[in-house]
Amino acid sequence: MTVMLWVAACALVIIGLAGTILPALPGAPLVYLGLLLAAWIDGFQRVGWVTLAVLAMLVLVSFAVEILVTGHGARRSGASRAAVIGASVGTIVGLFFGIPGLVVGPFLGAVGGELLATRDLAQAGRAGIGAWLGIAVGVGAKLALVFMMIGIFVVSYFL
Repeated sequence: MTVMLWVAACALVIIGLAGTILPALPGAPLVYLGLLLAAWIDGFQRVGWVTLAVLAMLVLVSFAVEILVTGHGARRSGASRAAVIGASVGTIVGLFFGIPGLVVGPFLGAVGGELLATRDLAQAGRAGIGAWLGIAVGVGAKLALVFMMIGIFVVSYFL
């Protein structure tokens, strides 16, 4: 039974890592659940509540990063609200086209939204690039936070 629980904990962490990159999955919360399960397996003897509270705070920080950094990239390029909404819609539609859709979708959505709002092709291009860069920076920051969570857990578990 313990082996199956460890397999489930590792699977949650791996799926969470994928979810950090793919917006359809809640990456950091799944990693946290996997780490929580791993801590529970040995009755919280190696990883205690303080460590788990720190990991939970990192999950909350990952949510803040997702909300703030992604939109900030488009806004920083001078994008309109329509471009930011377009980038979100493009991300959702892009999910159905795999990794290429996730890369191109937000860009095309921001460009389309900005064209609807301003009819300025140059500004629409800047909005698209800004949205894409915001998403890329957000994914990088979330990956860093998730690997930090795993590192803190591993150090706590083995020390």
